[in-house]
Amino acid sequence: MGDPKFQKKKYETPSHPWEGERIKAEHELVKKYGLKNKRELWKFQTKLRAMRGQARTLQARLRTKSPQAEKEKELLLKRLYSWGLLEKDAELNDVLSLTVEDLLTRRLQTQVHLKGMAYTIKQARQMIVHRHIALGGRIINVPGYIVKREEEDMIEFAPSSPMKDDMHPMRPKPEEARLLEMTEKAAEEQAESAAGGEESG
Repeated sequence: MGDPKFQKKKYETPSHPWEGERIKAEHELVKKYGLKNKRELWKFQTKLRAMRGQARTLQARLRTKSPQAEKEKELLLKRLYSWGLLEKDAELNDVLSLTVEDLLTRRLQTQVHLKGMAYTIKQARQMIVHRHIALGGRIINVPGYIVKREEEDMIEFAPSSPMKDDMHPMRPKPEEARLLEMTEKAAEEQAESAAGGEESG
């Protein structure tokens, strides 16, 4: 039968686990994007580091006029364009300027919330996990799925979901979603200003 295969870890943990500022920043991102835990954040940070590392390596190889490096550059930029992270005329320097929030914004969970299909970012996650969301009729139950540029307009309620009904009580109306988003933003700003006042005091 052979040796059993153990799944490799798909993320890198912080090299200094007890940095206060980093822990606070991670906590804010986990809350803002409705992540289950910091592991989900670390996966996207690792993905971002890999893309930026590839861009730096390609920049060095392109100085030697390598045709293979030129081909790999085009493939990288094409992939990031399809993910909605870069524009058509982007260059490798644009890859280096990407942030982890750019990646987190492309998650299906975030896109569902931005489209006003859920009251909160956490409800968006629940709807995806419970198989209420589909892409072009295909049910996706992975909140961290990266939505491609051509899939943005394909996000919809699953055909088998009761939430497909416009009158479903858990389905937000566009004006209600906007009002809730404004309220949440105002509460976050108030909490931030209060925390800043405590630190200065």
